[in-house]
Amino acid sequence: MKFDLSHKTAIVTGGASGIGAAIATTFAKQGASVHVFDLNTNNAIDTIKTNSKITLHNCDITNEAKVKTLVAEISSDEPIHILINNAGIAHVGNIEQTEGADLDKLYQVNIKGVFNCSKAIIPVMKQQQEGVILNMASIASSVAVADRFAYSMTKGAVLTMTYSIAKDYIDSGIRCNCVSPARVHTPFVDGFIKKNYPGKEAEMFNALSKTQPIGRMGKPEEVANLALYLCSDEAAFITGTDFPIDGGFIKLNG
Repeated sequence: MKFDLSHKTAIVTGGASGIGAAIATTFAKQGASVHVFDLNTNNAIDTIKTNSKITLHNCDITNEAKVKTLVAEISSDEPIHILINNAGIAHVGNIEQTEGADLDKLYQVNIKGVFNCSKAIIPVMKQQQEGVILNMASIASSVAVADRFAYSMTKGAVLTMTYSIAKDYIDSGIRCNCVSPARVHTPFVDGFIKKNYPGKEAEMFNALSKTQPIGRMGKPEEVANLALYLCSDEAAFITGTDFPIDGGFIKLNG
């Protein structure tokens, strides 16, 4: 079977819902033992809670000591082959609409969280002389998106962290790539529209969908399928690369 993850163990951050949940369930379906790190496991969707191949861990990825302890506990029982740095938060606004506290909050999750998880897992993968780290970047990592100042800053850092890790650990058998989605239809998007455009939900959903040249938002499962390929043995020749999954946003806009 292609893209077989049997006998592999994966950690997925922010895996209780949205894109992270799609990645966790897709990997489990392909045979992986999946450990989900999420801040609020009580809100995990049913397909995550009930999947026997998925273990939920209540974990704040901004807490370096907690992440290190959890990784050590898991690796003492089984090798860890895959890390998906998916957890992240958003912020809407230009630089004038961004406070220092906003910047600090995004830094802690979107940058420090990736740092904490990667730093904890790399010694394990070095010892094994194999491993895959896949980071969730964004189209905002590489092209301008209006009113996303702080978010773009953090996702730009995710992109360059990807390149650095890939370069520094290629001789240790560790591959590191990232994916850069455009707008993906998740509960976060529905909540954002409901909060900011009450009474105009359908109109705004349609408008946001059309920001992608392909005419719709992405699906979490589509991002998960790309992640599956990049973390599989079939992608063994790929490292240090960003993969846009954007409905043509980067190349076909403008």
